[in-house]
Amino acid sequence: MSKLAIHGGEPVRKSFLVYGAPDIGDEEIQAVVNCIKTGWLSTGPNVQKFETDIKNYTGAKHAVAANSCTALLHLSLIAHNIGPGDEVITTPMTFGATINVIEHVGAKPILADLLPKSFHIDPQSIKSKITPKTKAIMPVHYAGSPCQMDEINAIAKEYNLVVIEDAAHAIGTKYKGTLIGDGQNLTSFSLYVTKNIAAGEGGVLTTNDDDLAEKIRIYGLHGMSRGAWQRYSKNSQIHYDIVVPGYKYNMPDMNAAMAIEQLKKLEIFTKKRK
Repeated sequence: MSKLAIHGGEPVRKSFLVYGAPDIGDEEIQAVVNCIKTGWLSTGPNVQKFETDIKNYTGAKHAVAANSCTALLHLSLIAHNIGPGDEVITTPMTFGATINVIEHVGAKPILADLLPKSFHIDPQSIKSKITPKTKAIMPVHYAGSPCQMDEINAIAKEYNLVVIEDAAHAIGTKYKGTLIGDGQNLTSFSLYVTKNIAAGEGGVLTTNDDDLAEKIRIYGLHGMSRGAWQRYSKNSQIHYDIVVPGYKYNMPDMNAAMAIEQLKKLEIFTKKRK
């Protein structure tokens, strides 16, 4: 056996492999420059436009942007009032963030088994893990491949559970012809550097539920009844209330400016990945 490169052997690669290797064009660069020139760097018009673009793309009624997919998964659990004493069934085939957010709200992560070919969460294993403490199922559409959502949603309905979809890898993914994130469940996508579209950092959630969308929006920005764009844009009201003890999870406008341009290229990126 030849020596490993780290021990002086011949390396497999001759050039440095860039982590994530995001495909950033002049359009994204110019969009960020234009954002900087406006002086509106935090959550503002670009975030609002990106949310609208995501709604139009997925068909969901609401889209809420944040500084990460992890933040949105955390907020999804909070919005569903999941906390200490509750159990959330999820998969071991995921990034640590999926488990972390369950721990953060004080609930207990319960790991279901995997399907042997897809490595997705096994619906039958989910069923076997349900107890009186179970409140939610959190499937992960790993590597952009959809879980068996018909079966998972049916189990959730049978046992009166909520489904929170971790779709960090899965913007643009379809399940039986329908895009993941159509609003049926709270679904969170990632805009991290390694993902299908990249904005440096960021995430966006979709839902058809008015109350959940508003709750997530408020909890995601200090518990404020209005964000800065709602207070200082044209014909807005400056007054706001702190209605809950919220978090600092909002997306900056510079990230949204990049995400807007990346979303336009999603189909091109998907073809390249295939």
